[in-house]
Amino acid sequence: MSLRIFYHPHYSALVLPERHRFPLAKYQALFERLGDLGYPLAEAPPASRDQIARVHDADYVDAALQGRLDQAAIRRLGFPWSPLLIERTLRSVGATLAASRHALEQGCGLQISGGYHHAHRDFGSGFCLFNDLVIAARTCLDEGRCERVLIVDLDVHQGDGSAALCAGSRDIITLSLHGEHNFPRHKPASHLDFALPSGMGDDAYLETLAQALSLALRLHAPDLILYQAGVDVHRDDELGYLSLTDAGVRQRDAMVFDYAVRHGLPIAAVPGGGYRRDWQQLIPLHLSLFEEARRRFD
Repeated sequence: MSLRIFYHPHYSALVLPERHRFPLAKYQALFERLGDLGYPLAEAPPASRDQIARVHDADYVDAALQGRLDQAAIRRLGFPWSPLLIERTLRSVGATLAASRHALEQGCGLQISGGYHHAHRDFGSGFCLFNDLVIAARTCLDEGRCERVLIVDLDVHQGDGSAALCAGSRDIITLSLHGEHNFPRHKPASHLDFALPSGMGDDAYLETLAQALSLALRLHAPDLILYQAGVDVHRDDELGYLSLTDAGVRQRDAMVFDYAVRHGLPIAAVPGGGYRRDWQQLIPLHLSLFEEARRRFD
């Protein structure tokens, strides 16, 4: 087995309005930190329009790529449109796909961005233009690399886009643990949803996660896991209402990787959300994902 982490320099290159809530600079900082620590990094190829249009509405895809989204759509997305936004998005979707392909070949792949789980079939939302997780899953299935994909979404916000895109699907299964009273207001049903009360701490969270993973693997028998590892479950996150500690976040990541190893399942992981004005505090939390992967797969 060999670990590989995909990235692109454009991840932190967008120009956003002053005091925008999205912590864009964290991606470049995380890339530099991983490089300093000797992690195996590879530049991500872009996703293609056809790969994206296998999941999203073709008219929506073309409008997004060509800069024809209306102002209401731009407001819902939360990012101003620009050619760089499109390049960044295509590279990020491509990185999640590359990490998934690598996982199927070598056991585990990761990327530094990704986790755009609020993107629906014909609109973007919550900083998510195209749903990289579902696109990667669908592409790997179409290529005959696997037969059933489990998306394990542990961001504090429910993956409403993933749930809606995969409703009724038998080959892409969605599992979400999320804050019951957090964004989005309307939460479409995932295959398995665990709505968590505000203030839940490490022990209760980890117990729930263990039960959720066991249930998902028993009911659906996936042959690939895609893991959305948002750190906005942390007690100090400014947009999350759960109360995990640094140690709890690390134990969560370790548990997901251990389940994959124990069941012989390839796993691809993306960092997902995390929101603090002092974004540098997010780096150690995100770094635990890569450290726990390295301990098991490198």
